[in-house]
Amino acid sequence: MTEAGILLLVIGAVVAVAEAHYPTHGIAGSVGVIAMAIGAVLAVSGAGAGVLVAVLAGAALAAGGAGMVVLTVSRGTAARRRRVSTGAEGIIGHIGVVRTWGGEGGSVALDGSLWQARPSATQEQELHAGDQVVVEQLTGLTLCVRRAEDWELP
Repeated sequence: MTEAGILLLVIGAVVAVAEAHYPTHGIAGSVGVIAMAIGAVLAVSGAGAGVLVAVLAGAALAAGGAGMVVLTVSRGTAARRRRVSTGAEGIIGHIGVVRTWGGEGGSVALDGSLWQARPSATQEQELHAGDQVVVEQLTGLTLCVRRAEDWELP
């Protein structure tokens, strides 16, 4: 009985650790915690302790493990909901300054870099050097920009 309990403890721990490396959304972690709780009950009762002590040990292990699973799943889902802050998607919404503009395009200084830009479909007025613009889209290495409104400026 003790050997089966220890085996369940080890298997449960391995499955719970696998939860950290694979996106199972708490399923593997929950199975691991249940296996560890049952293993703790079997190992403690097989070692000669009373049934009440074994059940309390299993319940304590299950409560702690369940708390950790809930914490990791909630943190993981919160991270997935955050706005992208790097790469091409992260540049959308940033404010830049027009350096040169002529006709259907120009260059915009944005976050310390000089980008080629064209007006977005919503841009109706002509842009001039010094205008502050908002990035609406990135196509390849060309920004689609529109004039920044007063409420968007820092």
